Amino acid sequence: MARRQDDARGRRYIGLTGRARVTRPPRRSTQGEKSEPIRAVTRRPRMTRLIPLATLLAAIAFALSPVLSSGFNGFPPDRFPVPQYDPPIQPAGWAFSIWLPIYAWLVISATYGLFNRAEDPAWQRVRPPLLVSLIVGTAWIPVANASPIWSTVLIWIMWAGAALALIRSPRADLWWLRAPIGLYAGWLTAASCVATAVLITGYGGTPVMPIHAALLLLALVLGVLILRRIPEPAYAAAVVWALFGITIANLDPLRPVMIVLAVIGAALLIWPLLRRIRR
Repeated sequence: MARRQDDARGRRYIGLTGRARVTRPPRRSTQGEKSEPIRAVTRRPRMTRLIPLATLLAAIAFALSPVLSSGFNGFPPDRFPVPQYDPPIQPAGWAFSIWLPIYAWLVISATYGLFNRAEDPAWQRVRPPLLVSLIVGTAWIPVANASPIWSTVLIWIMWAGAALALIRSPRADLWWLRAPIGLYAGWLTAASCVATAVLITGYGGTPVMPIHAALLLLALVLGVLILRRIPEPAYAAAVVWALFGITIANLDPLRPVMIVLAVIGAALLIWPLLRRIRR
């Protein structure tokens, strides 16, 4: 049965569907005037589902972008004035397979959010920066294969949106929201620094090894700072995965500096999380 609540302005009936209908009291009749009939006023449906829906559509478009393009496994060497063959900071090709769980998890997260957390204020704070990152990411692969400069600009925008979304993410719904964003933001932390290093040396920056080592250190600094704010294991896992790919790529030819930095960086990212688990 429907519940009824009264207030000073009239009677409000709340049915089984949860939608409220307000009945206005009849207007008092004056000389010769007839009283106004009671009218039912239905509240307009909330518009809050538009952003969750847009987030889901953007996540699907983002996941389909590799299928609808030629894919991306690193910048083609001939896209630079100084061709970049086997750049020291670039992970091994198989490391880019992390995009598969990133795509799938983001789509699952957005789907769950639309149907179960559409009006949740905590989720709503996360969606705007994540939406910006996903929209930019949808166009990133075609741009990356055409223009390393613009793709580097775009990937930093993607990283900023993903990092802000991660920082805003609540502790609740860890596996539905924070973890997938953390995996995405973690990989972008490494990828944005990789793109910048390759861009600098591709346009004549020298010496190559110190430049790539400096950008690898930048990725580690960003990773440590974000993990101090949001100790999310999925974020650390993505950065460590990139560092592992960089380590393997620098075994042949052997580049000890990059290997040492990657190994030390992975330890710095993992150790604080292990200490938290032990506690």
